[in-house]
Amino acid sequence: MDKIDKEIITMLQQNARMPLKLLAEKVFLSSPAVSARIERLEKEGILTGYHANVDQLKLGYHITAFINLEMEPVLKAEFYPFIKNCPNVIECNCVTGTYSMLIKVAFPSTMELDMFIGQLQKYGRTSTQIVFSTAVEHRGINVNFIDEEIKQ
Repeated sequence: MDKIDKEIITMLQQNARMPLKLLAEKVFLSSPAVSARIERLEKEGILTGYHANVDQLKLGYHITAFINLEMEPVLKAEFYPFIKNCPNVIECNCVTGTYSMLIKVAFPSTMELDMFIGQLQKYGRTSTQIVFSTAVEHRGINVNFIDEEIKQ
């Protein structure tokens, strides 16, 4: 991956719908050359998808929360299919520490959040933090930092 690939990745993280022509102009290559680079980055699994950012509040999801779940490892086989089928789950990570799962969710109300937590508690003990505000939205990875960290 060279400097141009990194520039393309950075621009696509900022706007996945950026026209190919504009991407090409910014990296001083032809549109077909940029298209070939993007295709290669997709084949290598570096670019894994393209997403739209939505305003959860405008869609009626007023509650965002992080739920820690303490769960026995033997329950993972049952838990993973369950959690993958929960439409309000934005993200679920297996983590280190006292809790084994960190789950980010969005719900229209605390009542619905409470019902979901009740379902989760069949897998183990939970601890929930409701988000008041978000200082830093999801912003992607700084690919220009990769070489700097490797050199150190």
